[in-house]
Amino acid sequence: MDYSVKTDSVNRFTGSDDYVVSDELMYATNIAIALQKPLLLKGEPGTGKTMLAHAIAKSTGKKLYVWSVKSTTKASEGLYIYDTVQRLYDSQFGEGDVGDIRKYIKLGRLGETFLSDEQVILLIDEIDKADLEFPNDLLWELDQMEYYIPETKETVKAKHRPIVVITSNAEKELPDAFLRRCIFHYIEFPSPEIMTDIVAVHFPDLEEKLLRSAMERFYWIRSLKDIQKKPSTSELLDWLQALVISGISVEKLKTEIPYMGVLLKKNQDIAELFRAKEIESRRFDVRR
Repeated sequence: MDYSVKTDSVNRFTGSDDYVVSDELMYATNIAIALQKPLLLKGEPGTGKTMLAHAIAKSTGKKLYVWSVKSTTKASEGLYIYDTVQRLYDSQFGEGDVGDIRKYIKLGRLGETFLSDEQVILLIDEIDKADLEFPNDLLWELDQMEYYIPETKETVKAKHRPIVVITSNAEKELPDAFLRRCIFHYIEFPSPEIMTDIVAVHFPDLEEKLLRSAMERFYWIRSLKDIQKKPSTSELLDWLQALVISGISVEKLKTEIPYMGVLLKKNQDIAELFRAKEIESRRFDVRR
C-alpha cells in the first residue's frame, strides 16, 4: 500500500547515495516534515538513527545542526548560555562594556537554528542520556518555536521551523507528553536483503561469494541468544574491509571467523562464539 506524503519537492526525502532507507522510514520522515513535528527514532545501535539526519540534510541540501546530548546536558543549554564567568572577568579587568548583557549570551544548537535565515535540520542525538526532565523542558520550545531570555527580557522566535530528528537508544522511557508531540519510528535491524544493498553502497565491487559467506556468518553470530552486544552494521562493514584487505578466502570463512574482535567487543561474547563454534564443529563432524 502506498502511504506516500505530499510534501514539496525541496523537502521530500527519498534516501541518499550513501543511505539506504526502507519505505516505512521514508514515509515516517516525510510525514514528520509535512506535519512539522519532530521525528523520534528508536532502534538498536547500528541501525542508522543518527545518520538519517545527515542523509536528510544531504538529500535536501539543508545545513545540519547536531546537538549531542550527554548525561549532564540541560535543556536550557540547547537554547543559550549566559556566560557570567566571562562577564565577571571583564568587569574586574575592564575588558569592554559589561553593561551589554547580549555580549555574554552564547547560543546553543537549538537557539542557532531559530536564527537561521533558511530552514535547517536539527539532530538531537541520544536524548535518553539526559535526565528525565530534559524532554519535558523542551516541550514549549519545540511546540511554539520560541524561547524567553530573562537576562535580556527578550523573546526569540524561530525564523523558520527546523526539521527536527531525535534519536533514542531507549536507555530511559520518555515522558508521554513529549511522545505525543513526536512522529515515532522504530528502525528494525536491516534484513539480509536490505543489508546487501547497504554493503553495495560501500563495497560496490565486493566478490559475491565472499559477501554471501560473510553475511551468513554475521547473521549467525547475531542469532546466538547469549551474545550481549550483537555486531551492528558499522561493524559488519569494518569486518568486510578487513576480509578484503587480508585476502581471506571464502573456504576459510566456512570453518573460521577471522578478526572476530572487529565484530565482537566483549570477552564473554567472544567466549560464547567459541562455544557455539565448537558445537557447530561437532555437528559437522557427525554429519560427515
